[in-house]
Parts: sequence; C-alpha cells; structure tokens
Amino acid sequence: MPSVPSAAPPNVPSTPPFRGRIGRDARSGHYPVPRRFRLHLSLSCPHCLRIAITHSLLGLDDTVPVTLLPAVPDGPDGGHSVLRPLYEASSHRYPGAATAPVLSDDWTGRIVSTYTPDILRDLAQRFGGDGPVLHPRGAEAEIAAVGRLCEQGINDSAQRAGKPGTDGAARESALGELLRTLSALERRLSRRQYALGGELSAADVRLWVTLVELDTVHRWHLDAAAVHHITDHPHLWAYARRLAAQPAFGSHLDLAGIARRHHAHCQGLEAAGAAVQILDWAAHTPDRATAQPC
Repeated sequence: MPSVPSAAPPNVPSTPPFRGRIGRDARSGHYPVPRRFRLHLSLSCPHCLRIAITHSLLGLDDTVPVTLLPAVPDGPDGGHSVLRPLYEASSHRYPGAATAPVLSDDWTGRIVSTYTPDILRDLAQRFGGDGPVLHPRGAEAEIAAVGRLCEQGINDSAQRAGKPGTDGAARESALGELLRTLSALERRLSRRQYALGGELSAADVRLWVTLVELDTVHRWHLDAAAVHHITDHPHLWAYARRLAAQPAFGSHLDLAGIARRHHAHCQGLEAAGAAVQILDWAAHTPDRATAQPC
C-alpha cells in the first residue's frame, strides 16, 4: 500500500526482503509437507486478511498452521517484536522492521516469504485443499485486472481524496476516479454473482478486502457527500454483505483491530464521512474465530 499520512504504514515493503517459494517436490528447498510451514498474520492488515481468507477457503487449517499477531505492531519501527528472532535467524542483523505477513519454515526456523502474491499463489498451487479453484485456467488476466481496479482505482484514489492538504481540484479528481471504479464494479456485479462470474475466485478475495478497507479506513478521511456517493452502489455492497456472511471471510474480520491499527498510525484529520458507516459489517459476519494472538 502506498505510504501517505492518512493510512497506516505499509505492511509489506515495496521490495520484500524474502521471496522464497514452495516447490513441487523434494528436489526443491522448500517442498510441500503438511505442518512444515507456518503463517504469521495480523488480521488488521489487509495483506494478512487476504491470506487468512484464502487459507480458510482452501481448508488448510491442519496443513499450514497460523499464528495470529496483535492488531497493532508493538515495535518502534512498525514491526512485531515477536517476529524479530525469526527475521534475524533468516538474515543476520536484519536491519528492517519485522513485519507481517510471514510464511516461515518450522523445519529450518527461517522465513520463506514475506511477499503476499507469492504466498497466496503457493497456498493455492502447492497445497490446494478441498476449496474452490481460486485461479481458474485462463482467468489470470481478469484476476489481475480486478486487482488493478482495487489498488489503483479504489485504494490509491481514496487515499488521495482524503489526504490532508490536497487542493480541491486534486481531491475532486481522485474522488471521480474512485466513483468511476466503483460504478464499473457495480455494473459487473449487477450481472454476476462473483467478480469473474458464477464461481468464487482470488479476485473476490482481493475485492472484498478492498471494500472492507474503503469503509473501515479510507472513509474516516472523506466528507459525508463523498461517502454517500460511495454507498450508492447497491449491487457492490450487497455482494460485500454476502461474502461477509461466509465464515471464510467474515470470521476473520477484526473491526476493532482495524480501527486500533488505523488510529495508532493515522496523521490525517477525521472528516464528516467518518460518521457515515457504509456497511454494518458486524451484523453480517459470523462469530470471530476463537484463536488468540500470540
């Protein structure tokens, strides 16, 4: 995520320090064995939330254990102190922040990857499970297109629209881009049950987490009129409610943790839109899982 005053610090560096991959078999250094690998996730982070949802959709609870981290990193550099030994075991005197997400190897006690796209891909391709096919054959270009809409059309635009000190013209331009993106997604979902059609895919995981962030983070820095325009996409928000009701999605939604994380780092001013909640997420989500942060 881009680093701007109105948002929490990025959870994944622009150039992740660890980019290992899980291989197909024993000829690779990291080959897939049940319970060999572990995920370290903070559910208040959108990158971690995408991984947690994917992990649940694929039914990997007994294959790749998850260690939950606190919602707000406790390190002065924005990292998690509990991850520091793992980082330093993986890179001598590692100088950066010990951030999540992390995929680690319990056999070696070292990090495999901190790069969200690779972690998501390896979970789906190397372990699979009994869940949906999240990357259908021939759908990669469309999944990537939805990802660009989420990152550039929603996240980047919302951040620019709510950034302190932005002049009126730039703010209106960013808001216009955001609303055009939401309208394009509204048209798509008026004809389809899911982002790509009739089946759940990785595009839905990305889009749902982006909508959560739009309502629970970016909304705080938008004016009330902007938020009302955002809510005026009934198919899009009905879709968000439907997915929230699925345990693989809604059970990981830590609303209080997202709020704590955002307010712990946010330097922007609260705007009138903060009082206009787009979706009552708690009313549509299953009970949170009972696992506790380490």
